[in-house]
Amino acid sequence: MSTNFRVGLQKVVDHSYDIEIGEGLFGALIEDLKHGIVENVSKFAIVTDSKVEALYGQALLEQLHQNDFQAELFSFPAGEKSKTRETKAQLEDRLLSRSYGRDCCILAIGGGAVTDLAGFLAGTFGRGVPSLNYATTLLAAADASIGGKTGVNTPVATNLIGVFHQPKKVYIDLATWKTLPVRELRSGLAETIKHACIADADFFEFLEQNMERVVSSDGELVLDREVCERIAFHNCEIKYSVVEKDELESNLRQILNLGHTAGRALEALSGYELLHGEAIAIGLAVQVQLAEQLGYVTADQTQRVIALLKKAGLPTEIPATITNRMLIDKMYTDKKVRKGRIRFVFQAGIGAMKSFEGGAYSTPVEEQVLSELLNKIRS
Repeated sequence: MSTNFRVGLQKVVDHSYDIEIGEGLFGALIEDLKHGIVENVSKFAIVTDSKVEALYGQALLEQLHQNDFQAELFSFPAGEKSKTRETKAQLEDRLLSRSYGRDCCILAIGGGAVTDLAGFLAGTFGRGVPSLNYATTLLAAADASIGGKTGVNTPVATNLIGVFHQPKKVYIDLATWKTLPVRELRSGLAETIKHACIADADFFEFLEQNMERVVSSDGELVLDREVCERIAFHNCEIKYSVVEKDELESNLRQILNLGHTAGRALEALSGYELLHGEAIAIGLAVQVQLAEQLGYVTADQTQRVIALLKKAGLPTEIPATITNRMLIDKMYTDKKVRKGRIRFVFQAGIGAMKSFEGGAYSTPVEEQVLSELLNKIRS
């Protein structure tokens, strides 16, 4: 004989937050803290990397101290290679050694690796503490700082370990883009192009016409204010329209993985020598050529996507050091894999996504089909 006791925990949680886009937003952040954007917090932990620490981290720490906030700075070596469980554990130990507890708030300032790692840290430290994201790269503004997906990499695959943890607010500081190496800026443009492919044909055309107002063909940062603001706003708008409908990536949110099945595999196989956006750019090129082969896009649309990636100064060809066999094997570690089958999301033309049976947005692609395409691409 047994007895059943039901634990009823139904509740409605509001995870809404604002994204502020502008230049020099430390003042806005300080004012938000003074007005209680995070409640019951007595200590702040600035989490950043070794590059951003010198550029912006120390300056933010000083401003917090000048405004009587108790804060300390915690940094880790810059780069995707540092986005690991080991780095997260080291940060946790340092926080604990400085008597940080459940009354703290994590201030993540930096690019995608910082916001991914700091968000994961915030989601688990003390079983969850509030966090704020201050994005200093186009890549973070376009992707990592929005939507609440956090995580770390492992030797097997990227971002397979993490949690969903929404920030209380995101600050996108366009002025920080001026200090980016051109390669980093271009890396962020890959996710921007991805968003246009997913949901906005007009935005795609805008990028075709205005890419030289962001970065010139000879690699000089131009960063026209009007164009940068539009890019930042449309990145937020497109990603929000997806995340709003599928916060926990049960189906629709998979479309944000356009180009990531091959891209994430290439990023890991390169030992992170390829920047995230560079790997995703190649992944987008692979995806669109496969989509053309399957009849989802036209040859002209394929060429437009590849031409725009090249115009942004991004790679579109698989590195010679990575064989087709290596790439296919690594794609089996992708988080969309189900029942041992590699799955892709595909664009349907430019500005829309292909849906499949039952309303699914990802579909299995047989290894032989992939192998034939990769051989064709390389030839």
